[in-house]
Amino acid sequence: MTVRRLLCLAAVLAAAACGSGDDGLAYRAYTDHYVFRITADPTPPHARERTRYKVVVRDKDTGQPIEGGEGRIFASSRDGASTWDSFVAGPEVGTYYANLNYVVSGDWAVAIQFRRDSTHTLERADWMQEVAPERSSTP
Repeated sequence: MTVRRLLCLAAVLAAAACGSGDDGLAYRAYTDHYVFRITADPTPPHARERTRYKVVVRDKDTGQPIEGGEGRIFASSRDGASTWDSFVAGPEVGTYYANLNYVVSGDWAVAIQFRRDSTHTLERADWMQEVAPERSSTP
């Protein structure tokens, strides 16, 4: 009986490990009509390296994923450097992708703008992103 319980526990733990791995590192943002779950790869971002953002968008009232939306992500450093990219719909329902390239390390003001379609107004969510120094090219 003990072996069976251990196997059941192992199966439960394995199932939990197979869940959304990036969810624990996701930043959650809210606007009047949307809920955003935002993840960056790599986390934390590094200067002079492409950072791929995954943005999952849901309707704030119904929790339904938003398909066919329009949006962008953009960022500015204290030194006046900036970067931006438009969202591209991903294969997952309600998921969008964009890439940023931070040219310097430090604190960046980041924002996303999103709307369901061209008949709706853009809604904006802001946050601060710490960008790690550029990685050394030598091992």
